Amino acid sequence: MRFKVIYLYILECADSTYYTGVTNNLERRLVEHNSGINKSSYTYNKRPVQLVFYTTFTDFNSAFQFETKIKKWSHAKKKALIKNHYELLKLLSKKIFIKHNF
Repeated sequence: MRFKVIYLYILECADSTYYTGVTNNLERRLVEHNSGINKSSYTYNKRPVQLVFYTTFTDFNSAFQFETKIKKWSHAKKKALIKNHYELLKLLSKKIFIKHNF
């Protein structure tokens, strides 16, 4: 049985923001982002973009669920994933509230 590979990827945009997506052809998708074929896409005015992270799945639904989760993450948490600082992911998930005395 042959599995289809699904890529979950993160691009770093020219303005230092991150874009997360899912595709079955990573090379083609990167070319599409950088060529600006879709004027309404998030990356259109943020080119050039650079691939900074990807992982593979054999199930589209799993890839899509992880993409949805990552899109809700902070910039710092995405950066920790990109830099393989997995130990920071849990820490960066916690909201830390500082009490201010004004």
